[in-house]
Amino acid sequence: MSAAAPNSASTPAPVPEFKNLLGHPRPLWMLFMTEFWERFAFYGIRWALALYIVAQFAESQAGASKLYGAYLALVYAAALFGGFVADRIIGYQRSILIGAAVMSLGLFLIAIPDDRVFRIGLATIIAGNGLFKPNISSMVGQLYGINDSRRDSGFTIFYMGINAGALLAPVLTGILADKLFGTEAMPAYKYVFIASGIGMLISLVWFWIGRRQLGGVGAAPAGAGIGRTIAVLVGALVAVPVAYGLLTIDAGILGWILGALFTALCVMILVEGVREGKVARDRSIAMLIIFVFNVLFFMFFEQAGSSFNFLAQNIVNRDLGGWIFPIGWFQSVNSVAILALGPIFVWLWTALGKANPSIPRKFGLGLIFNGLAFLLLMYALSSLVDDAGKIPFWTLFMVYVIQTVGELCLSPIGLSMTTKLAPLKVVGLAMGGWFLSTAIGNNLSGIFAAVVSGESGMTVESALKGYTFGFWSLLGAGVLLFLIAPLVQKLMHGVK
Repeated sequence: MSAAAPNSASTPAPVPEFKNLLGHPRPLWMLFMTEFWERFAFYGIRWALALYIVAQFAESQAGASKLYGAYLALVYAAALFGGFVADRIIGYQRSILIGAAVMSLGLFLIAIPDDRVFRIGLATIIAGNGLFKPNISSMVGQLYGINDSRRDSGFTIFYMGINAGALLAPVLTGILADKLFGTEAMPAYKYVFIASGIGMLISLVWFWIGRRQLGGVGAAPAGAGIGRTIAVLVGALVAVPVAYGLLTIDAGILGWILGALFTALCVMILVEGVREGKVARDRSIAMLIIFVFNVLFFMFFEQAGSSFNFLAQNIVNRDLGGWIFPIGWFQSVNSVAILALGPIFVWLWTALGKANPSIPRKFGLGLIFNGLAFLLLMYALSSLVDDAGKIPFWTLFMVYVIQTVGELCLSPIGLSMTTKLAPLKVVGLAMGGWFLSTAIGNNLSGIFAAVVSGESGMTVESALKGYTFGFWSLLGAGVLLFLIAPLVQKLMHGVK
């Protein structure tokens, strides 16, 4: 039986006794490196996708932003089904292995310069990531007891693994595209995608070898034979044309579909919470409230893969003394900041002790800092535009740094929160819900980025108007969450 399965309706499975390495269970570091290479693959293509769609397929910036947002939304929405598969059918370990293999295939497919094959490749990545992403995060939670004080720090360390891969990927793939096989004017994007596919294969092999450390954590449920595994693999391949179809519909319609899925998930979690009792019910409600605010955070945070790239391309002065800073390297600023600031946050949450902000207030801080990044853009686009219509390099650089502070207040804590507040029988499904709320935000990010780019491409005026809206939306949501934080904390029944 999976280690995530409960012994009873109210008692989680016991956590195996692991040897510690640097103060944490040894398998954490294996999962760290597995996620490092998966994120290398994911972020390796992130900076290039929207730019490639415009350059290769003559799509408008608005159209490219919507397709990018839809792709990213479906990547995270697929986690909902991946969590269910792991919880109920084949366990976490097998789900991760199948997901890694399918993702690798998709990454190599998008290197083929054909519009239809490109979208099939994106759909294949979506199907594979759904099996991989929520389940490796859930397994991190299974390494710790529910009251283990190292839990939040463990998730933050894991989150640093994500960002170590995200740091290396844009730098390396940017060099491949702009220096080795192409130029700044004509990047060779296919080598970005090939390098990312190789990174995903490394992740697959690493987990295959290292999973022996996990013991029974994430193992297949009792009676889950090879037939179930084959069925899941076939199901993942069948999901590819479904994802392909969803990539072709209007982003607004996709938003309604995702909203319906989210509503259904909320009902399922609440029903299970009611079955487990008042405490589980209240914790489920608190978790779902946080999910709603998470939608807004990622609607604006994920401009990094769409409108911020067009901003960097068209409006940011990237000339640093005769050397042109590559567009893709902006994606690594976030990761550098996380690796620099992450240990500080690990120390801070522990050092604050009883003064440690509650989970809802940490989320409120995340929203507010995200909003402050947009405030800086408002200032730059209204007061720092030069005669060439450019804003200084440092402004976009600092936008990524400020957003990172907000992200560290929110994202790693969100993963930890979900494993602590979810009803015990649906932890994987609830983790899928966390990613589904992110998916809705990402779809909205594509729609918002299309507005920022305007009808014929981004201008200073269209960017200023859009980013002003972003600032006020995030500030308002952050203040609201601070105000209702005591109520949400009460619903958590002691979970910190």
